[in-house]
Amino acid sequence: MSESVKVFAPGSVSNVGCGFDILGFAIDGVGDEMVVSKNDKKKIVIAPVNGYENLPTDPKKNVAGVAIQALLDDLKSNQGFDVEIVKNIKPGSGIGSSAASAAGAVVAVNELLGNPYSRMELVDFAMKGEEVASGDVHADNAAPATLGGFCLIRGYNPLDVIHIQPPKDLWCVVIHPQIEIKTKESRELLSPEVSMKKAIRQWGNVAGLMSGLYTSNYELIGRSLEDHIVEPQRKVLIPEFDELKLSVMEAGALGCSISGSGPSVFALAEGKDSADVIATAMDTAYRKTELDYKIYVSKVSDGGVRVL
Repeated sequence: MSESVKVFAPGSVSNVGCGFDILGFAIDGVGDEMVVSKNDKKKIVIAPVNGYENLPTDPKKNVAGVAIQALLDDLKSNQGFDVEIVKNIKPGSGIGSSAASAAGAVVAVNELLGNPYSRMELVDFAMKGEEVASGDVHADNAAPATLGGFCLIRGYNPLDVIHIQPPKDLWCVVIHPQIEIKTKESRELLSPEVSMKKAIRQWGNVAGLMSGLYTSNYELIGRSLEDHIVEPQRKVLIPEFDELKLSVMEAGALGCSISGSGPSVFALAEGKDSADVIATAMDTAYRKTELDYKIYVSKVSDGGVRVL
């Protein structure tokens, strides 16, 4: 059995427009790398992350440490681990930074312990790490980061995740303005009440999106990528959101919305050629803002954390 393992943990898009806290998918274009090694100290030791001095190394406050400890507690193990993280997903980006760290950590530890848990079982541990970052239990980033593909979180008590293989030519374009929006603060913007009219429209879109994914109906996927509840409240945090979305839709996107809590914005496309056109439109639209930003063009990935 190995004493050390290196993993790649992908970024992810959560909410996917209409599916607040219940939908997410993995992307190939960006992800964290982690090296996890056994130690004989009977404790979790997290190395400082270069470039991110504000990230806690206390395992009780770090998402990777909390996720690993949840796994060890369930296994009744006192094995210690050293954790090194190469952070390629900026915290507060809206593309699953904390979920990547939590998912990568539990997959690596599981590998080192002889794989006592299935990938689906690991989602529960990764989700506990996510709670440290957001202040709430949700798996819409943790599940796709761990499992890959699209994930529908049908319920939490018990955790019930439905994994959906993405249509083979579904691509994603993400623009990440280099500002930080904390998940906790973004959630505080949301009204606790939703009108029946909006709820009905949202339920229809979630159902339509599921049908479109299962049947590879790209047009239906696009029609269903509408968020009548969360996007209107959160878009105020993202500079030039309306102008950006209009440009992306005019460029041929199937749909466009906020990725997670923001500030990242994603668009889905049928095929790489269309995705490249959309990326150009994003670049043109955001060049006027004088903000730094990054754009990722990625096939929607059916692979979650992978051992390197």
